[in-house]
Amino acid sequence: MSTLTQPTSVINAAAHADATIAPQRLHALWITSFTLLLLAFLLRGWDFGSAALDLDEQWYLLVGERMLHGAVPYIDLWDRKPIGLFLLYAGVGMLPGDGIIAYQLIATLFAAATAITVAMIAQRIGAGRISGCVGGLLYLLTLSVLGGQGGQSPVFYNLFVAMAALLTTRLPHLVRHGRLSAIGWNGLGACALVGLAIQFKYTAAVEGALMGGAHVWAAWRLPGVRSRAATIGWTVAWMTAGLLPTIAVVIAYADMGASAFHAFWFANFISIALRRAYPARQVMGNLGSILGQVTPLLIASIATLTRYRTLKEGQASRRLVIGWLIAAVAGFAAIGTFHDHYALPLLPPLAALGAVALARSRALAVIVVGAATLVFVGERASTPNADQAVREAAALVQTYSGQRCPYVFMGDPIIYHLAGKCIPTAYAFPNTLAQAIEQNATGVDEAREVRRIMSNRPPVVVSSDRSRTIWNVASAAVMRRALASDYYLRKRIARGRYNLLIYVRRDRKRPYDS
Repeated sequence: MSTLTQPTSVINAAAHADATIAPQRLHALWITSFTLLLLAFLLRGWDFGSAALDLDEQWYLLVGERMLHGAVPYIDLWDRKPIGLFLLYAGVGMLPGDGIIAYQLIATLFAAATAITVAMIAQRIGAGRISGCVGGLLYLLTLSVLGGQGGQSPVFYNLFVAMAALLTTRLPHLVRHGRLSAIGWNGLGACALVGLAIQFKYTAAVEGALMGGAHVWAAWRLPGVRSRAATIGWTVAWMTAGLLPTIAVVIAYADMGASAFHAFWFANFISIALRRAYPARQVMGNLGSILGQVTPLLIASIATLTRYRTLKEGQASRRLVIGWLIAAVAGFAAIGTFHDHYALPLLPPLAALGAVALARSRALAVIVVGAATLVFVGERASTPNADQAVREAAALVQTYSGQRCPYVFMGDPIIYHLAGKCIPTAYAFPNTLAQAIEQNATGVDEAREVRRIMSNRPPVVVSSDRSRTIWNVASAAVMRRALASDYYLRKRIARGRYNLLIYVRRDRKRPYDS
């Protein structure tokens, strides 16, 4: 063979190898995707149809459904969550069939897609195909343990942030090849995805700032005056992409008038600063519980950060994922209350990092997956199924309400949805008027609003016997007087660790139709 034909042979062999690698990777991705999709349905399927997974997602579904009938968030129904979450649930309400099952199916698809994205990130930072898939499994297991078994907001927006992180981990490759334009478009996609996430939870902006900053740094590293000027232009574009969904919402409410804009602005950006702090003992208890629940992921991630910190494969991209984790922790800490589902944004970077260590130690993989499975089973076994209780309460509310609006003072907001009844107040999420933490943080006098509602003599009132330490004392006093004067206790329904109390107005000794 001549020296002229040798290079040609090498080039042809390399081209043939590249042509076969892409289909192999695609095939492997399909296997990983199918596996994690199947696991997502297996792990989450036993909750399908339950109306009582969490008060938050009950409320999101109720607001989304009422939006389809003209209700406007922050004006007709008050909350401080961004509107993207309610728009998604409004979309769920447009689907045929049971809205409860529909949102849980869609949440499962989001959870599976996030797990697949975690597996892809893990492989990029040094994990293998199987260990990457295990990382996705760990995400799904821990998601359900931390209150993400249904439709909490991070179940949805974690996908957008994880996809943005997947794009961000391409930066070392793009920098090595000096591809400024590719960095620009890559950043535009990442920031647009985070922009969507921000309209589900504003704390996603912390992770977005990290990813946007990484793109600025990557572009600025490229040599040449032209690249510096282009970096400035791309930075403006990236910031615009990240802020555009929020800007659109601001403009939409401003267009409704001063009163609507004030309601939107207060709910989204002012009220959170007025909310009272939880007792320190409760906050620390919540944090300790979260740490215990994510211990398997922490073990795997710490192993990656200590035993394999000098691993060359995927090292630069791994540093970006570490930065992502730090940003997620900062967003988590900024809220300060440490409810379990607030930790859900920590799971994708933890699972991706942990998968790297699992790829290099079969014993560690067995220990971590076994421990995560035990935590999952233990959590599921100890969590009471309150679906029957909530549906029984809704049936009583429907029976005794007639054409009037009932009032769920301290209970499940899904009762309005299940009973098909009107809502007597814009502040219908039970915590808003009934719990001490929200006192003076809603823009209204909570006790006065309860007094107004009760002056209209709702035919049925739903309350509970939960610990009195959480109650808004003034609102509870108004409710106590009204119940003692005009209502009788129709039924006490066991709902897990407390009881729902169904009160019926005294002049409704039997069911009425009007």
